[in-house]
Amino acid sequence: MGHPFDWKILKSHYIVKDRWLTVRADTCELPGSKVIEPYYILEYPTWINVVALTSSEDVVLVRMYRHGIGQTVIELPSGSVDPSDKSVLSAAKRELLEETGYGGGEWIEVGRLSPNSANHTNVVHSFLATGVNRISEPRWDETEFNDVVLMPLNETIQALQENRFFQALHVSALFFALSHLGKLEFR
Repeated sequence: MGHPFDWKILKSHYIVKDRWLTVRADTCELPGSKVIEPYYILEYPTWINVVALTSSEDVVLVRMYRHGIGQTVIELPSGSVDPSDKSVLSAAKRELLEETGYGGGEWIEVGRLSPNSANHTNVVHSFLATGVNRISEPRWDETEFNDVVLMPLNETIQALQENRFFQALHVSALFFALSHLGKLEFR
């Protein structure tokens, strides 16, 4: 049974449907019978973010170009859950290994968020991995040109406080991880 605020989908069709983006146009009836047409929905796969710490408390990061903002930035290892992944945890471990060559350690999911609940269908899962080690070379795909960056945890906290992390979901993942580690302070 739904909530009285829930919208009713009267019809739906796809505008774009490919491996990178799916855009759906819905005709929706709101409570009170008002109809909105079209209401665009972005369908994405589940995403993951990883805050990975080495035993010496370096955070494993990646430097990469992000075309949406036209800048090269430092971010957390992250990506999509592939259909072949057995779980969100296995996707997180795969992404960390592919992007950085780091793996192993102890893993815990520290947060789960909607990237934009107004029009995105997916969820992002944030993981904290502690005690990770370099176990292979990164395995980037043809669209990735990355550097692996090891940043001491205290410097990562300072960078976060100075707004040097730009990707909103990565900032959230860092807050979840720092809270779990008992290192979150509000000023």
